[in-house]
Amino acid sequence: MASQSASLKGKRGRKAGENSAPSSVQVLDRSLNLLSIIADNDGSTLTDLADHSGMAPSTVHRLLTSLANHGMLTHDPESGDWTIGVRAFEIGNAFLRYRKLGTISRPFLKRLMDECGETANVAIEDEGDVVFISQIESHAPMRAFFRPGRRGPIHASGIGKAILSTWSDTDIGQTLSGKALTHFTDHTLDTLPALLKDIQQIRARGWSVDDEEHTLGMRCIAAPLFNEHGEAIAGISISGPAVRLPKDKLNVLGPVIRRTADELTAAMGGRRPDEL
Repeated sequence: MASQSASLKGKRGRKAGENSAPSSVQVLDRSLNLLSIIADNDGSTLTDLADHSGMAPSTVHRLLTSLANHGMLTHDPESGDWTIGVRAFEIGNAFLRYRKLGTISRPFLKRLMDECGETANVAIEDEGDVVFISQIESHAPMRAFFRPGRRGPIHASGIGKAILSTWSDTDIGQTLSGKALTHFTDHTLDTLPALLKDIQQIRARGWSVDDEEHTLGMRCIAAPLFNEHGEAIAGISISGPAVRLPKDKLNVLGPVIRRTADELTAAMGGRRPDEL
């Protein structure tokens, strides 16, 4: 009986200890494996997935149900097929969109850096933060640098405030409620009323300024980038030492950033809200 039991387990391809409670890392690993199998085969039945993954059908069904609850999979009760869900498509499409943005933005960043003499950046908004995805560094010995993938506070960022300026005050309040507006310098707008007052000015002129709000001695000018629905999905900026970006120069460079943002928006197939 023992050899027969071992043989059956060998046929199913189960690993030793599968019946013990899996760790959260194991659950994630198994779930991602199922997603990959389903994507590669354009849909699979429970039996197929159990055979391909080497997991018990009960385990596979539990993971599939959890993935479906998150919109990652859908199930056809007639055919029994599990297929990729809308949420998985949205996540994959987001990657393609931002990869496209990173590629399309390069010549605009290069031109902006050449025209303004300062480091040019593109960043997106993610869960109340900004995430830098592309940059062209200035040739100056003292310059700003943001590693791709670096996250920054939305309330103390030129790009962050440019994106916020396209939202309603209500949406801004809801997004930042319960989120500490960290105090970085004496210039940081670390209260919602102070931030909203600045947002009003940004809306009026079309570009934002991080006036040493995150780092003393550094300034940033930014403008939002829009998708085809007129929604701000990212922002473009220049950043540099305050001594090279005095306040009287901000009013000269601000419209340059805004114009470049509009041109990049058009290159991506996007439209400003006032053009809809």
